Amino acid sequence: MLIRLIGLVTIEPDGAAPQHLSSAQAQVAFARLILERSGGTDRDQLAETIWPEGLPDTWASALRSLVSRVRTFVTTPQDQPGVTPLVAQGGRYLLRIPQDAAVDVECAETAVTEAAEAYAEGAYAVAQQLAAGAVSNLRGSFLPSHEGEWVNAMREQLEEVRLKALETASLSSSALGDEHHALRYAEEAVRRAPFRESAYRCRMAAHTRAGNRAEALRSYQQLREVLAEELGIDPAPETEAAYLELLRTPEPRSFAPRSAAGLDPVLMGVFEMDHRASAPRPCSLADHGCVTHPVTHPVTHPVTSFPAA
Repeated sequence: MLIRLIGLVTIEPDGAAPQHLSSAQAQVAFARLILERSGGTDRDQLAETIWPEGLPDTWASALRSLVSRVRTFVTTPQDQPGVTPLVAQGGRYLLRIPQDAAVDVECAETAVTEAAEAYAEGAYAVAQQLAAGAVSNLRGSFLPSHEGEWVNAMREQLEEVRLKALETASLSSSALGDEHHALRYAEEAVRRAPFRESAYRCRMAAHTRAGNRAEALRSYQQLREVLAEELGIDPAPETEAAYLELLRTPEPRSFAPRSAAGLDPVLMGVFEMDHRASAPRPCSLADHGCVTHPVTHPVTHPVTSFPAA
């Protein structure tokens, strides 16, 4: 089972047609229940997430109605009669999903962490694949029809994950000599975060690896001007060190790409991976076609359910 919270909120059961949740209020309730399923969601906090501008007079009954809609959405034919994966207990709502279910945003977060570790270990092909998959998983908006404190905080968190994925994908591509994708990932990171120095450093590295030191220096100058004009600050010591190192380094030669196949579809948002690349480390989220981890050995786990409250 794959659960998508980016774009259209969807449950994709194994071997069955996708199920969509159309109500904006039901979508935000489902998203918070899913992401907080390990400890449950406080009833009052859930209500404030659904109605961020103020609770209606009949919010308690309206909340029960929405929870009932979500319960119907997550209940599967495999569930035993009389039990449900969504229950109320001690003022909290507890949602249980199959242990092998995958959630797109969680897959992306896991992949970014693993990509950073792989890059630090010098496994650049693995890092590139994981980071590119995370970028693909995060194409689209998180609950675009809803606003509020919790939704906005989640958007900021996911944007940070997306930027880390773009930067790791760019650095890994540079290390592999894949100049084309190194620059494309870096350019997107700069567009999304025009004051983020690490994104500019990725772009400087991509130009340097491509043998274009003039463009790398131009990227630094652009960053310096943006920071001075918009924030009134100078680049950080790490960025200055990269700039000085660039000045001291002889004009580099261009490297032939070693691993560029199959990544353009990812940049276009298509959920496909090139399985000719080195396989990443196994992950428990891989059994449902999560793009950050190719499917290896299917595993089936029982659904844990609780009697309805």
